[in-house]
Amino acid sequence: MMSNKTLLGAIIGLVLAVVLLQWGLSGLLLILLFAAIGAVAGAQLEGRIDLNKGLEGFRKGGRG
Repeated sequence: MMSNKTLLGAIIGLVLAVVLLQWGLSGLLLILLFAAIGAVAGAQLEGRIDLNKGLEGFRKGGRG
């Protein structure tokens, strides 16, 4: 029996293949970009990451 991660990986691979065939490489990259933005936003809302800490350096003028 397949584990949930195996099934999830297979489904993601299938979806990416269909997207690549339908919209080409540029469409696939655009979808992956928006998926990454959504994942970061969701992780921020769940409290898994803290974007305020990461952006603090930009507000103060860099790392140095």
